[in-house]
Amino acid sequence: MKTLVAGLTGLLLAAQGALAGNITVKGSDTLVILGQKWAEVYMAKNPDTKIQVTGGGSGTGFAALQNKTTDLANASRPIKPKESTACVVAFKARPKEYKVCLDGLSVYVHEKNPVKELSLEQLEGIFTGKITNWKDVGGADMNIVVYSRENSSGTYEFFKDHVLQGKDFTARAQTMPGTAAVLQAVAKDEKSIGYGGAAYGAGAKHLMVKKDANSPAVEPTEENVVNGTYPIWRYLYIYLNPALDKGEIAAYLKWICSDEGQKVVKDVGYYPLPKQFRTN
Repeated sequence: MKTLVAGLTGLLLAAQGALAGNITVKGSDTLVILGQKWAEVYMAKNPDTKIQVTGGGSGTGFAALQNKTTDLANASRPIKPKESTACVVAFKARPKEYKVCLDGLSVYVHEKNPVKELSLEQLEGIFTGKITNWKDVGGADMNIVVYSRENSSGTYEFFKDHVLQGKDFTARAQTMPGTAAVLQAVAKDEKSIGYGGAAYGAGAKHLMVKKDANSPAVEPTEENVVNGTYPIWRYLYIYLNPALDKGEIAAYLKWICSDEGQKVVKDVGYYPLPKQFRTN
């Protein structure tokens, strides 16, 4: 009888765990403010569900996913093959990927900086240290101060791959712990330049970006990101162990990809995912 009771208790606890609605989310700093807003809105509608969202960078989120210390990993870049392989070792399956919104990765300068546009080649020159004075790109005669992110940041890696073509950032770049910190630094320093997600623009101004010297300068607007004319747009992602894609977690992910969840995307400052690209 004791064995039967213990078994029934175990089944009951297991069932309660599956329905308890405690969800942990960790990873991309770019997605922190959106992830926290998603959680706030969802918990208001589903008070039995508790969602904890923390940042640390996309690499940190993938490490937590591999270590099974988070349910969901937010990411501002696709998972790397070695990270996917580590997940296969940890939970015997490749992590499931959800595209959750679009971002126009923006280049920010101080609001008094007269420069309004830069080409990808000029950005590469500035962030690799070949261009060190604003006068060389149409600005005032003053040194350029470069702000960047830690190498655990998905935004750092995306910018390095797609703007610097894999080259290293200048050794003079000042590394900041998050996109919000980059924007705060840029907003205070007339000589500065930095980069980050579209939702972090307050306090500085974004530049229009040209694919090359002869291309038109393009604003990182929703229309230009969705149609792909803005040169440095990207998807933002959530990854998880496919075995966890059920119950409350599945319901939460389905809600994120719904019209209601995508409205939150727009409210925060990113761009909703076109319906044909939504997983649910």
